[in-house]
Amino acid sequence: MADQPERQSPIDAHGIIGDMRSAALVNDKGSVDFFCWPEFDSPSIFCSLLDSPEAGIFQLSPDLPDARREQIYLPDTNVLQTRWLSDSAVVEVTDLLPIGDSEDDLPLLMRQVRVVSGKATFHLRCAVRHDYARATTRARLDKKTVIFEADNQPPLRLSADQALRMEADAAVAEFTLEQGQNAEFLLGAVDDPRFMEDAASMCLERTLKFWRDWIGQSNYRGRWREMVNRSALAMKLLTSRKHGAILAAATFGLPETVGGERNWDYRYTWIRDASFTVYAFMRLGFVEEANAYMRWLRGRVSDCRGQPMKLNILYGIDGRQELPEIELTHLSGHGGAKPVRVGNLAYAQVQLDIFGELMDAVYLVNKYGEAISHEGWKHTTKVIDQVCETWNQEDVGIWEMRGEQHHFLHSRLMCWVALDRAIRLASKRSLPAPFARWDQTRQAIYADIWDNFWNEDLGHFVQHIGGTGLDGSMLLMPLVRFVSAKDPRWLATLDAIEKSLVRDGMVYRYRNEHTHIDGLPGTEGAFAACSFWYVECLARAGRVEKAHLEFEQLLRYANPLGLYAEEFDSHARHMGNTPQALTHLALISAACFLDRKLSGEKNVWQP
Repeated sequence: MADQPERQSPIDAHGIIGDMRSAALVNDKGSVDFFCWPEFDSPSIFCSLLDSPEAGIFQLSPDLPDARREQIYLPDTNVLQTRWLSDSAVVEVTDLLPIGDSEDDLPLLMRQVRVVSGKATFHLRCAVRHDYARATTRARLDKKTVIFEADNQPPLRLSADQALRMEADAAVAEFTLEQGQNAEFLLGAVDDPRFMEDAASMCLERTLKFWRDWIGQSNYRGRWREMVNRSALAMKLLTSRKHGAILAAATFGLPETVGGERNWDYRYTWIRDASFTVYAFMRLGFVEEANAYMRWLRGRVSDCRGQPMKLNILYGIDGRQELPEIELTHLSGHGGAKPVRVGNLAYAQVQLDIFGELMDAVYLVNKYGEAISHEGWKHTTKVIDQVCETWNQEDVGIWEMRGEQHHFLHSRLMCWVALDRAIRLASKRSLPAPFARWDQTRQAIYADIWDNFWNEDLGHFVQHIGGTGLDGSMLLMPLVRFVSAKDPRWLATLDAIEKSLVRDGMVYRYRNEHTHIDGLPGTEGAFAACSFWYVECLARAGRVEKAHLEFEQLLRYANPLGLYAEEFDSHARHMGNTPQALTHLALISAACFLDRKLSGEKNVWQP
């Protein structure tokens, strides 16, 4: 019997393939169990990761029940290989979404089977289920291919060099291959020209070359090169080739705790991630990617007539502002975690910290990439004027709380960053600005943080005014250079965070078992990005040996392919949407700083 996933695969048992227009997850049993088509945020055609195979799956595996299974990426690429090793045969399945000639090329799923040694019988079942499995998909044989159709949905074609037959509106096949023999399967738009004979080998070679040429531009030469490069490749895979925006993650609905209801859609772009994204790309030498991302950001700040617009927390990759949230009640959820949501109501929230992330990105790009234009600076001054007017208001905070609004420390901190970077930029570029007003506001925010967020009785900073809790986002205080990494009050806060939020190097965003500050019942896992911020804070505080140990532990918590989801459970298993860009961005930052500290370099690269 072939590998038939009776239960959903764990989140960390997946690799990701993509063409910078869409992405698919392939589990270590050889099944594509998540794939949205034709865009990252389009409805899924395979969604068994959030339900059962009836929600759509592409199974392809050998009849080798006792085989050892493993997954690897072909070196320096996003081309994935799943391998089976047994006494009777060694088999590999290579999966990719080929990089097309144009940004308008529709995604094509390419699956290639090869028997390395021995002989094996394979089982295939391709069950396309359109529109998050809400539509009725009909499958029909068309000569040697299968066409999948549904009302008001784009039809798809499955092409194979093995005989296909129909079974319950799915394409199925059984075939046997001997050593050295291959089989090939393509799934894409019905009129995709790459269905032509012999196109597959050319697509594979071109795709391998694209990824290797791209990562070859990285200037990172440190001791964690493999993990840093994998993080960079994951970031590039999550980047829209057409728009330049970067997804927070490739998936929707994966739970932050087993059976919980924190199940969000992350297939969008958060302004929050702006400065982290630009920093990581710039630090590795990918200046064009940072510039492209900033060009996308500029499109969110001003309209086609050059008029300023309201800045939202998040956007669709094409820039759309409204992302209504819908519950897919027909899906059982990953591990039974419901509801499964698509869309994200956070787009309507007020989150003041986004001004700081935006301005930090603008500042970095001006320092290392494209200089800001005259119109761009005019828009920037309007943004900073808005910060001057709103910095002392309540908001939902960086974690997009769905409970009460508060005066959050992180929001204050990033408003200070917005003023600080704008003043620095104007001074260095001799740009016109109301320096007196901006500096006065910057000083007011600085004083507010020290006066109202430092709790003398507890001996550490607190998450929000009137509260006593800690927050993982505090770890950004020295990273954005608000406070010295060795300031006694900061070190006291870092020690308090270690006692309250850190568990074996894994850092929780906050503790809410009793307060439910985020407006939702239950708990969540440790936040992976905070864990890497913690490492960098330790290194900057001079606790380099401890930082090194914690970093090595976190690297072991990656999945076998070097990928990270949003969170860890108590066993360091992955939870939440995957792979998460912010986690990989934080890994790159921590690796670069720690590597230089361990190498004894005094002039550590600084933004």
